[in-house]
Amino acid sequence: MCGRYQFTAVENESIRRILQAVEQQYGPGAWQPGEVFPSAPAPVLVQTESGVAARLALWGFPGGQRGLIINARAETAEQRPMFRGLVSTGRCVVPTSGFYEWDAARHKYLFRLPGSEAVYLAGLWEQTEEEAHFTILTTAPNASVADVHDRMPLVLPPEAVRPWLSDEAAARRLLHAEPPPLHSTAESGQLRMW
Repeated sequence: MCGRYQFTAVENESIRRILQAVEQQYGPGAWQPGEVFPSAPAPVLVQTESGVAARLALWGFPGGQRGLIINARAETAEQRPMFRGLVSTGRCVVPTSGFYEWDAARHKYLFRLPGSEAVYLAGLWEQTEEEAHFTILTTAPNASVADVHDRMPLVLPPEAVRPWLSDEAAARRLLHAEPPPLHSTAESGQLRMW
């Protein structure tokens, strides 16, 4: 499960362009970088007729028995009625600078890609007349996350971002791919490498 992530203004050119695009489209102050919580608006990348574009969407689909549906299992998304069509037509990428997971003792860890200030998460989104919503796809944990949590976001390597958005066959393969190795930092600041 992914219940929070970080999106901060860093030196990464891709992240800077996303923030500029959101500000240009929605106005200054429409969204503030920082720790992102469920139900909050956040940037997502979507495929449009003119290419990849940044959009603001609310994190979570309404309609779950316990409130918002913030995560969807990558392994079953193609079968679930709520997500089946979105795998074909509503794929998005959630740009982050890292995601958080908590272990059984409630210690908080920030997971990032080694050598990168950007972490791209596979997601599904839907634009309605009123607003847009997105959910983050999760998968079985790789070795980087397994001793902290039993699920993790479906992290896309940077080279998989465009195929995820623009190539349905590639996206269906990526639903079952193992995420790349990550490193984590505990709240105490101690770095763990895999």
